Amino acid sequence: MDGVDENSPLFAIAVAAELAGMHPQTLRQYDRLGLVRPTRTAGKSRRYSMRDVVQLREIARLSSEGVSLEGIARILQLENQVAQLGARVRELEGALADELLNRPGRRVFAAGVEGEVISLKHGTRTQRRTELVVWTPRPDVDL
Repeated sequence: MDGVDENSPLFAIAVAAELAGMHPQTLRQYDRLGLVRPTRTAGKSRRYSMRDVVQLREIARLSSEGVSLEGIARILQLENQVAQLGARVRELEGALADELLNRPGRRVFAAGVEGEVISLKHGTRTQRRTELVVWTPRPDVDL
């Protein structure tokens, strides 16, 4: 499913149930319990995303391992919280990196080919020279 957002509500309940390997009534029960929250159409029918189907498969796996529905709900809640916190950490890391790069007075210097001083933004690299220099010793000069 390349190019499709995993959160797009694509599947009717029968298709989602088949993809998850469950009965449609089980999906209705999980919706009532809040284990999965499908999107609703204007006519109030359920539409499941690929993310919902993956979550349904996870619920089935945990249930087959003997975890109660209450335990599954708690596990899913904690997994969602971890995902949200991870996204927040990435957001804050990006903001910190931007701040460090754009902080006034924060500069890095490098030496140019001719010995001149080159001012660089923090976090950037100088251009590497790629010329090839061939050196042949003169026969009249002792090394």
